[in-house]
Amino acid sequence: MAKWAKFPHQGEFHYTATSLKKSWARLHAGDCEPLPKTADALAAWVLFHNGEFRAALDAGLKAGPSGINAANKASCMYATYLEPKEQARLDIFMAVAARAQQLQQDMPDNANAWYWQAYALGRYSQGISVAKALAEGLGTRVRRALDNTLRLAPKHADAHIALAAFHAEVIDKVGVLIGGLTYGAKKETGLRHYQTALAMNPHSAIAMIEYANGLVMLEGDRRMKEATALYQQAAALTPADAMERLDIEMAKAELQD
Repeated sequence: MAKWAKFPHQGEFHYTATSLKKSWARLHAGDCEPLPKTADALAAWVLFHNGEFRAALDAGLKAGPSGINAANKASCMYATYLEPKEQARLDIFMAVAARAQQLQQDMPDNANAWYWQAYALGRYSQGISVAKALAEGLGTRVRRALDNTLRLAPKHADAHIALAAFHAEVIDKVGVLIGGLTYGAKKETGLRHYQTALAMNPHSAIAMIEYANGLVMLEGDRRMKEATALYQQAAALTPADAMERLDIEMAKAELQD
């Protein structure tokens, strides 16, 4: 595997196994990931929250099934924010999707086995173009994975965000009529999922960012003022870990454009 770029804010976060346990509920309010039962899996999560994404991937894989979600989340955050090459980014997402699918077989009641498959396939779809991905049947796979995530973890705020984005992206690319008839995408449902996610995890920068994007996709420029306000709220947050730092920096960058 090619060398990964480093987290640009190295040294900002200093979690240990002990301090991470104390902050677990706050850090995982979005994904409902349970506290690991093994030291090896917890160590992978420590690396993730400190921004050592490649080390978190390696440690998660070494930990076996209990570490796969840490490996997959580290991979997805790295690919989303830090990988400069498009093909490398797509390859990472497909590797995550494959690992997540295997984890579904090993641990079918693991909600994040389904979520990280949906996330990876969704980002891959954006990379190749949503219209092309829909034609290849990836939209159906994403929707099924998210439905299973929420069946297993109804309070999974990040899955609500992803499902909202599914509705918004489909409608944005193929229109309300085809989106509704062919893919079951509805504007009102998408907006409701965004609102649910933000209510469940009100301090989530990514929930604010995605809701802002969804408002513009679904409602157009007339919601731009609200979208900008959401970006401003996200940019003003104080990050609790490396992922949140990257989310917040993205919000700041968007406001500067």
